[in-house]
Amino acid sequence: MKKKSNIAYIIICLALCLLPSAGLLIGGAEESSENRELASVPSWKTEEGWNANILDDAGAWFEDHFAFRNEWVTGYALLAGGIFGVSAQDNVIVGEDGWLYYMDSLEDYQGSEQLSDRQLFAVAHTLAMIQSYAAENGVDFVFTVAPNKNSLYGERMPYYYRGYRAGENNLSRIVPYLEAEQVNYVDLYGFLKSQNEVLYHARDSHWNNKGAALAADRLLSRLGKKHASYADRDFAVRKDCEGDLDQMLYPAAVRPEDEIYYDPLPQFRYVEAVESNFEPRIRTLSDGKEGSLVMYRDSFGNALLPYMAEAFGEAYFSRGVPYPLSDLFACEADTLVIERAERFLPDMAENAPVMPAPIASDMDEADFQTEIPDLEVTDQGVYTKVSGSLPAENLGVDSRVYIRVDELLTYEAFPVTREDGQDGFELYIVTELLEENSLYELYVSRG
Repeated sequence: MKKKSNIAYIIICLALCLLPSAGLLIGGAEESSENRELASVPSWKTEEGWNANILDDAGAWFEDHFAFRNEWVTGYALLAGGIFGVSAQDNVIVGEDGWLYYMDSLEDYQGSEQLSDRQLFAVAHTLAMIQSYAAENGVDFVFTVAPNKNSLYGERMPYYYRGYRAGENNLSRIVPYLEAEQVNYVDLYGFLKSQNEVLYHARDSHWNNKGAALAADRLLSRLGKKHASYADRDFAVRKDCEGDLDQMLYPAAVRPEDEIYYDPLPQFRYVEAVESNFEPRIRTLSDGKEGSLVMYRDSFGNALLPYMAEAFGEAYFSRGVPYPLSDLFACEADTLVIERAERFLPDMAENAPVMPAPIASDMDEADFQTEIPDLEVTDQGVYTKVSGSLPAENLGVDSRVYIRVDELLTYEAFPVTREDGQDGFELYIVTELLEENSLYELYVSRG
């Protein structure tokens, strides 16, 4: 009897192990709901010849597409969360009371891996240079940061993360730099924190529609833009929000939560058909409204977009990075808004906007360096990109970087963090203004 039980047990285990493979033959590949690019179908041949990694590629494809994948992933996540109180997904933190948080926000929450003072200055000064460029071209400018969910509602984070705090987060540390550079900054953290209600979803990493509407109201008010206020507008509540974190962790057992829908909804229309507001480029029109908006945004802009679109006759929403400021002229914009999620502040130190470098006129206290380490000159058509690294010992926190070209004009460069982590600079000069073999001289202010 015992032998028969063992055989039955072995058969059941083998059947369970073979089920994903057998399902591929019966029902095809399973589509994952994870927020990442899945492995593609492996090929026997590549451009170089036979694919020596065919087995590895096949394994990766199977791991991403095996039958009943979502069910297996969900079952494992439920066991891990229910028994051990941990997440089965590297990108998701399982909090208390059913709350989920995005793992990429953990460093901000704990105040670890902080930006250097030089990087904080670089972000703020770059924004100030963008603001000046916008003002010179008759464009109003505003910058804002969408706070991470656990920055606002960290009380449901797991206890083992709450106990460790290395210091202040990047968002709180950058505010004095923004003020010193006189950047037109809208503080959404302080505003949302002061509200008496939760304005983010429990199982999604973003704000709900009401949080987005109130954020848009703050931005538009700072711009002095006439707009519809949603503070007291009627709304309906529907349980139809399927959170991004919920879909990543429990793809076969997503629990919809409440979402707010205003009555009437924001009034605008898309120029082209869109599948979702997360598409890279979106154009909108709003009848009876004036002005043209260019807005650079990330995933928080999905819910923010309708309320901003309603306020402008024309609007262009882009996820392009680095920011191509030629969009201002292509759209004949009178308003520029940059929205960035808190967790992306480090990225802002790495990417200079694509715009003509401003001509410098304030170099009285500059030190001249006769050698430029790692200078790179790249012809990019309309612009020539000039970039390089700078020794840390030559830089103060707020040192400015200038490039003099052919002993004629001097331009200010954007301070950036290079791919290798070194401090550096980038600037774009209109190519037709340069000689075939232009001479470049570097100046760095004392700071």
